[in-house]
Amino acid sequence: MTSFATTSSGTRIAYETAGRPWRPALVLTHSLGSDHRMWESQIQTLKSQYFIAAIDNVGHGESDVPSGDYSVLDFADAVLAVAAAAELERFHYCGLSVGGLTGQWLGVHHADRLLSLTLSNTSAKIGTAELWDERINIARMQGMGALVDGVIARWFSPEFAESHPEQYARARATLLATDPVGYAGVSAALRDSDLRDSVGSISVPTMVIGGVNDLATPIEQARWLHEQISGSRLVELEAAHLSNLDRESEFTEALDRFLGETTP
Repeated sequence: MTSFATTSSGTRIAYETAGRPWRPALVLTHSLGSDHRMWESQIQTLKSQYFIAAIDNVGHGESDVPSGDYSVLDFADAVLAVAAAAELERFHYCGLSVGGLTGQWLGVHHADRLLSLTLSNTSAKIGTAELWDERINIARMQGMGALVDGVIARWFSPEFAESHPEQYARARATLLATDPVGYAGVSAALRDSDLRDSVGSISVPTMVIGGVNDLATPIEQARWLHEQISGSRLVELEAAHLSNLDRESEFTEALDRFLGETTP
């Protein structure tokens, strides 16, 4: 069942929960152009051990789609609003791509709320202003149909569509159904966010997951994050951008192990 939380700016955020509320909490946030359903495999594996809240980010899924540009602060506000609505005092956090950027911001500014951070297929600075301006213009002027093929080609390894046709088709359909206003708003946040000067202050237990075939956030950026965050661990997968789907079992195994080691 979908639940809703409201941010400080009045944006309604959709989220799904799984597991028992008395277990340690895990918050999951997805990539640009996806929604909370990208985590279904991980949720099924982990829900017996954790109380999971999987969020639809601002402008995505069943969450509100405000007009204009968004910021990483908006996304962090969404996470904290969901945590308040679900009564999560402290929680593990796992985010992929823009979800990982949001996690970095939370690690810098709200470490007291976090049991651990998993930063997957992300960077302290994702892409270039030129890239995001182009994506914004296409989304607003031509719609998602003009973006879908180029974007999804970066999400998965070449053989994924053939080996996992249902997952591929659903990911493509979700991307295509994303509101262009929301896609452009998140793209603007990615264009404008740069946490390179602050991630070194993250002190919570952190795992960085990178894909060696990731074109959107190359593995060198994952290695850089690992070097900057003292005591972090680095997991490299033979994956493209959506590594939790592209290398599902390896991703879930790494996450399960890390959560187990960092749960009080």
